[in-house]
Amino acid sequence: MIKNSMDVIIENRKKKNIEDDYGIQDCWDKIIKILSKDVKATILYLESCSEEDIYFISEVFEDISEQLQSKEYIICLRKLGLIV
Repeated sequence: MIKNSMDVIIENRKKKNIEDDYGIQDCWDKIIKILSKDVKATILYLESCSEEDIYFISEVFEDISEQLQSKEYIICLRKLGLIV
């Protein structure tokens, strides 16, 4: 379920003009909301993401981390080589 929702949001985000602050923020808010619900589902999703999708999700890694407050999430990001 996460994958389907995220695919739509990420495709929408890719289409946003860099100057569309409102549109980009809206996409970010949706990503944060979905990926902050369930840490285990989020980790499984991130482990299956393409590099391109990770690129767009990485814009809000810190916000997701703040919401989840999860050591497992940070370990996942490190394991995937997304943070040091």
